Amino acid sequence: MMNLPHLTFLRSFEAAARHLSFTSAAEELNCTQSAVSNHVRSLEEFLQRPLFVRHARSLSLTDVGEAYLPSVRHALQEIDVATQSVIQRSHNRKVVVSCPVSLAENWLPDVIRGFNAMHPDIDLTVHGTLWSDVGANVSDISITIDHIDDVVSDAERMWPEKLSVVCAPDFRLKGAPLADPTQLQDAPLIHILGRPAYWERVAQHFGLSDLNQKDGLRTNASNLAMEMAANSLGCVALPRSLTKSHVDRGLLIEPFTFDLDSPWAYFIRLKEKPMSTPVRLFQEWLLQAAAEMDN
Repeated sequence: MMNLPHLTFLRSFEAAARHLSFTSAAEELNCTQSAVSNHVRSLEEFLQRPLFVRHARSLSLTDVGEAYLPSVRHALQEIDVATQSVIQRSHNRKVVVSCPVSLAENWLPDVIRGFNAMHPDIDLTVHGTLWSDVGANVSDISITIDHIDDVVSDAERMWPEKLSVVCAPDFRLKGAPLADPTQLQDAPLIHILGRPAYWERVAQHFGLSDLNQKDGLRTNASNLAMEMAANSLGCVALPRSLTKSHVDRGLLIEPFTFDLDSPWAYFIRLKEKPMSTPVRLFQEWLLQAAAEMDN
């Protein structure tokens, strides 16, 4: 490639030609008037042609300068557009998701694994949340767990959530395996803080008037509750979307099956619309995975 003038020389020439002033060009480019003057002089030496006529208090373009300016201006615009395109494309290949830790650890990894296989060029960041979502404008996609009576209009339910009761495979109650819901009245229960409705719904569903909901282990983390249950410390009632991975791995079992809607469910929200292509692709992937949970 032939030698080309320094880009700084071309920017100084274009700005000086637009303002017809080295001083005004210097203010725009955030440098000194002498620097702009030297850049232009260096460009003229490179071209071996004068570009400006220097008057006492002003500038005017020579015929060469007039002819050269449109091409330089177009080239600089093309460089700016190309640079912004690269920056914007790099920025837009990122998706930030906020998701409750329980779901992020038990359901989301398989979803991400499949998405990464299809879109390896899109970077995902997952913010695990516990009691509340991350601050505004942090995530592109926000997944929250909300009571079904308190959901705002811009949230879309991911699937109809069902409750399950789980315990360790070797859990015994008075020497016998847990096999009948009535045995829960004598079983140690593990409670999720802020979610008493789980056991309340189970008790109501099976007509367990003597279910002890006051005593037992308590935790604010669903994953910790499942680990407690896996270590035979008691039984826990949780959404089936959370217990499924532990059941699939043989860490927990559902000693009896039942069909009971959960009063708490997972909802998805978008930070803004219109969304970028990577955000749209990941949202579609999430919703497809959610639809499969409903099958």
